[in-house]
Amino acid sequence: MKKALVGIIMGSSSDSKIMHSAATILDEFGVAHEDQIVSAHRTPTRLSDYAKHAEKEGFKVIIAGAGGSAHLPGMIASHTVIPVIGVPIMVYNDKANSDKFKFSAFGGLDALLSISEMPTGSPVVTVGVNKAANAGLYAVKILANEFPELRSKLKKHKETQYNSVIKESDEMRKIGLARFAGKKK
Repeated sequence: MKKALVGIIMGSSSDSKIMHSAATILDEFGVAHEDQIVSAHRTPTRLSDYAKHAEKEGFKVIIAGAGGSAHLPGMIASHTVIPVIGVPIMVYNDKANSDKFKFSAFGGLDALLSISEMPTGSPVVTVGVNKAANAGLYAVKILANEFPELRSKLKKHKETQYNSVIKESDEMRKIGLARFAGKKK
């Protein structure tokens, strides 16, 4: 798929450390996406313009990541009929010292509640805190309703997950829990 079907947006460049997982999943499934920084608070007119752009381009899903008050997913949803998947973000980068991470004031709970508690009439699907990969997978599931090749890839993905768990279980049974856990460190 060469044409972008999914938009990935985040409120700040520091959110890219979490949001890249959504892009990685979409890339694995061969789903083209367009990635941008759109701040609900610092660039409100850009947010409105982005919603129009997403509709004009024919995006099928928007994945929006935000921390703290996390208004971006809800605000973009209020400007479009495209399904929005919200990713609450707990960890962000301290731009003054890029090697250090800070945690949001409420450990991501603020963002989770902000995104998941949208008023009736303006829904946003919400994944777990920092679970951008799940947002990517959910976007693929939405697209699979329209694209049979994605449905086949999802079934293969689930089969691979199943086989991986069975393989690990067999190994654990053979070598014992203590040795198995020691190998996982």
